[in-house]
Amino acid sequence: MTRLFILLVSSLLPLAAQAVEILRWERMPLAVPLLVDQERVVFIDRNVRVGVPAELNGKLRVQSAGGAIYLRANEVIEPSRLQLQDADTGVLILLDIAATQPRKDQPALEPVRIVEGDNNTPKRYGTTDTVARGEDGEAAETTSKLARETPIPVVLTRYAAQNLFAPLRTVEPVNSIGRVNLRRDLPLGSLLPSLPVQARALAAWRLENFWVTAVRLRNTSASTLPLDPRTLQGDFVTATFQHPDLGPAGQPSDTTVVYLITRGHGLAESLLPAISQFDAALNLPVPDAGGRNEK
Repeated sequence: MTRLFILLVSSLLPLAAQAVEILRWERMPLAVPLLVDQERVVFIDRNVRVGVPAELNGKLRVQSAGGAIYLRANEVIEPSRLQLQDADTGVLILLDIAATQPRKDQPALEPVRIVEGDNNTPKRYGTTDTVARGEDGEAAETTSKLARETPIPVVLTRYAAQNLFAPLRTVEPVNSIGRVNLRRDLPLGSLLPSLPVQARALAAWRLENFWVTAVRLRNTSASTLPLDPRTLQGDFVTATFQHPDLGPAGQPSDTTVVYLITRGHGLAESLLPAISQFDAALNLPVPDAGGRNEK
């Protein structure tokens, strides 16, 4: 009986061997079609979390184990997108799925293996890409910072917004970014002097020579206030409003956040000094937004 069992297993091995479809991740969504009531395996060789849209609840079964993801559609599914996030690095991989009814005698779909592409994509959002090389192949010595995949002001603004409003588990990690001590009572009366708003500094972060400061803005008037970065007074690299306007005071929409990027120093050194009545009486020159005195 034992000998017969061994012979049966060895004879089935060639039949069990399946072709595997190779998909290269190069920051373009990968198409993974499914057949209803048939399981398809996606090999990724990473510890990943799978983000599934709420509308697929009950329609798609997703299981993950040992670097493999098992997808089984219980009914026809319109084109939808899944997010695979590396639990160690935060890198996202996007899968576009759609489930159709199998045709008569249609063979099962082969497993899929996802491999890294050849585009040298950084492992972490906002990190540096390839190292500059000399003619001899050795790393070239340079005093300048390596170019980043994404501009630092964009990285900082996105990171600050995620920390304030997104669940902590979804915050994308960024190398070398750090929290900065910030005076919560920092006087911000000169930030938007033309608008009836209250401004309060919430938090700040730094990456290399750039700072981002999140400032809460609250409308104190009964009117809707459109927000325009050109009305901000100070020395800023970029400014991004969480919302395009402020609703009337007392409404849920009367509050928003502006993310201010500064270079070489924090927010306090980038604000214009408040003009006192004594300065106005003496007709002293007022610094412009770039910190220079008008002559």
